[in-house]
Amino acid sequence: MTLPAPPILIITERRMADRPLTDVVAAALRGGGRWFLLREPDLSSPERLSLAKTLAALCAPYGARLFISADLEAAATAQASGIHLPQRLAQPKAIATARARLGPDALIGVSAHSHAEATTAQHAGADYVTLSPVFLTDSKPGYGPALGQDGFRAMSAGLKIPSLALGGIGPETIPDMRTAGAAGVAVMGGVMRAGDPEDVARRLVSTWLDVA
Repeated sequence: MTLPAPPILIITERRMADRPLTDVVAAALRGGGRWFLLREPDLSSPERLSLAKTLAALCAPYGARLFISADLEAAATAQASGIHLPQRLAQPKAIATARARLGPDALIGVSAHSHAEATTAQHAGADYVTLSPVFLTDSKPGYGPALGQDGFRAMSAGLKIPSLALGGIGPETIPDMRTAGAAGVAVMGGVMRAGDPEDVARRLVSTWLDVA
């Protein structure tokens, strides 16, 4: 199983942005972003599906991959490249159901906040996990304590599936996370709140490639 390249997962949250989400995603695509996760938990499934189709059309010319958070029906109908399950939905049965519905080529990710959660997701058939929060973040201030570089390394130790670092990630923290063994990073607020999402995406990608 191979993660999208570059393995920088840009998570959407339109309520953070000061412009339409389509504009933010379009800018991030121009900056080199090639992996997006449509989150938007407050939308109804039909609203999420409509937005997914719009974002998929933006991603298609770039060969970028769009995942959907939590909503299996929307992921299947929009022919998304994968689904990401928050921990509350990451039971083994849910992972197996997603695999059966989306097919063998889709990727299934799981949010994990402990080594036990990550190991359970691996054994249930997940393709990757996000481990968080790595650093303190304005997006979810109630999550913690922050893992830091050493905590991420310890939490991902022994896993056979890729681990993505999530929480407070920016270009300046990517070198440390690569040193800690991160197979990729996930970013939400850093792109969604950015005055220039294209520039942020470009710096994330270039930093990741520079320290490869």
